[in-house]
Amino acid sequence: MPHFVKRIWPQSALRIMRLGYQLGTRWLAGSLPNRCLLCHQSIPIPETGICIVCLQSGLYHGPICLGCGKSMQIEVDYCGECQKRQPRKVVAPCSYHQGLGAWVGAIKYQGQLAALPVLCRALVARIKLLEQQGLITLPQAIVPVPLHPKRLQQRGFNQAWLIAHELSQLLQLPLVSEGLTRQQDTRPQAGLSGAQRRRNLHDAFMLADDFVFQRIALVDDVVTTGTTVSEIARLFEARYVHVQVWCLARAEAPGLLDDVDAV
Repeated sequence: MPHFVKRIWPQSALRIMRLGYQLGTRWLAGSLPNRCLLCHQSIPIPETGICIVCLQSGLYHGPICLGCGKSMQIEVDYCGECQKRQPRKVVAPCSYHQGLGAWVGAIKYQGQLAALPVLCRALVARIKLLEQQGLITLPQAIVPVPLHPKRLQQRGFNQAWLIAHELSQLLQLPLVSEGLTRQQDTRPQAGLSGAQRRRNLHDAFMLADDFVFQRIALVDDVVTTGTTVSEIARLFEARYVHVQVWCLARAEAPGLLDDVDAV
């Protein structure tokens, strides 16, 4: 196959995916009953998914450590324990176990896409707040966690790509999905121990040699133990690319919840 065809095809596929997503979300907004998924009360058009009351009840209120997710008294980036080791920053609008995590999971497992736009806007609000406070810097590009082609065919969509696309539109940042690929069709992470997850994902991802960005946000739907994003982030950090993680919900203290189902 000519070299130029290989370079053009991913861009063409990306445009088709974007068009399909835009048409699909418009159809969804116009066809579903405009009721909150949680309380089932009516939601004013054009909003869909989760009403403002239920949304606010599930979001973080107050400072959260960007390392372990624990609540804090003052708005700083890390708690005292995380300050010692400066872990990778994870930005999320709510807790996976105590907030709206069940509906984030419904996006992936039940195709409940009506919840996606409102949760993405909540994440963007969190990102902008942290940027204004000087706790994070906006990246040069947004990179979604990839699915293996076989898994993508089975599910029909990559929820991380849908989230990244929405964030890209809201923040006016480039979405880059061509350079990072999943080369192994690994078994699902749910039910595995921490050590099993790490073995399961060993060498599962590959980063192209011509990746040019130096600061990225790695996007996934949820972060629980952090095994998936850590495996990918190491590929970037080996090339001196700064990585922060954005997700719709996170577990408190990733790495300490090895008995809870993971990303």
